[in-house]
Amino acid sequence: MRPTRLVVIAWGNESRGDDALGPAFLAAAEAVPDPSGVTTTFVADFQLQPEHAVDLDQCDLALFVDASRTATAPFAFRRVEPARTATFTSHGVSPEVVLDAFVATFGRPPPPAFLLSIPAERFELGAAMGERASGCLDAALAFFAGLRGEASARSWQRAADACGAAAAHRD
Repeated sequence: MRPTRLVVIAWGNESRGDDALGPAFLAAAEAVPDPSGVTTTFVADFQLQPEHAVDLDQCDLALFVDASRTATAPFAFRRVEPARTATFTSHGVSPEVVLDAFVATFGRPPPPAFLLSIPAERFELGAAMGERASGCLDAALAFFAGLRGEASARSWQRAADACGAAAAHRD
C-alpha cells in the first residue's frame, strides 16, 4: 500500500510580526519525521498564488496554513473547496482560488483540502511575533501532529466539524 501523499502550503512574511506564523509553522512541522504511511511535502511562500495548484498535483490531501486576523484562539480548521472570485490582487488569492486553478489546469477535482488559520494581531514591518501568536502556533502544531497521524479526508473532516462546533459554542 502506498503512503498518503500530503502537501502543506504555508505562507507569510517573516519580517511582519505575526505574519511569520505560516513560515514558522512550516519550519517546525518539517523538522518532525513523517509518521508511518505518510509522505509530506512542504511548500513555503510569501503569498499564496494560483501557481500553487501545481503543488497539489499527485497529492492525496492538502493543508493550507496562514496567519489570520479573524480566527479565534487557538486556531481555526475548516475544509476548503474550489471557488472563483471576480478579481484577486497580489494579497487576495485564497486557498479556494488555488483549488479552482487546479481544476482549470488539470481538468479534475483537487485533493481534499483544509485550511488551518492561526490567530494573528501584529503585522508591522520589523515586529517580532507576539506572545499570543506564538502560543497559538504551538497549539496549531500539536493539532497538526494529530492530523498527520490520521492523514485521511474522513478524519480531517471530523476534526474540521469538531473545530466548527467548538467555535460555535464559544460564540
